[in-house]
Amino acid sequence: MLKGSAPESLPKTGADAAPPERFAPEKVFAHLRARLTLDKLSAPLDEKSSFCDAAVLVGLAAYSDEVRVILTQRTADLRVHAGQIAFPGGRIEAGDGSPAAAAVRETREEIGLLPETIEPLGYLEPFMTGTGFRITPVIAKVETPLHFKPNPGEVAEVFEVPLAFLMDSANHCIRHRLFEGKERRFYAMPYGGRDIWGATASILRHLYERHYR
Repeated sequence: MLKGSAPESLPKTGADAAPPERFAPEKVFAHLRARLTLDKLSAPLDEKSSFCDAAVLVGLAAYSDEVRVILTQRTADLRVHAGQIAFPGGRIEAGDGSPAAAAVRETREEIGLLPETIEPLGYLEPFMTGTGFRITPVIAKVETPLHFKPNPGEVAEVFEVPLAFLMDSANHCIRHRLFEGKERRFYAMPYGGRDIWGATASILRHLYERHYR
């Protein structure tokens, strides 16, 4: 896919085959609207916590025949999580007002999606990272067609993955890696030559466990 473009019309085979009926766009958004909320978070951040509060947008692109999750490939020279696959997002600033507002703002800054095309639906539980962030995932419906304008200082590429693929546990694998002398276990979801893992895969796994198991 060309950087900053909408997805190409590729043949739908294997992972891109027609999604099950439960992943039809109208069913996906009715299901999530009934289960998610934008009310106050159940676990607000303790002001004395050493974690930095952040928010990411789990953007669900609403095509006529399927829903696709918007993801980014971070540039290779960033200080944190360089080169990794991530959701658009970042630190919650004092003027944001809510994690949803922060996620929408960061999404515009990183990949150029206009706020009026984004409809936040609700929050997942906050996720703590080993790098000191407390991330609030914001599930949102995103209107299509998409018009990406990636920030070259942060985003190398924007791409999409079918929600039906990511919400199928057969596509989730557990990996092991030594980190500072300790073995870490984490989820990974390889797709089309891309390796979705770490916090991004954990958030997607949480979405699956809470709403699609």
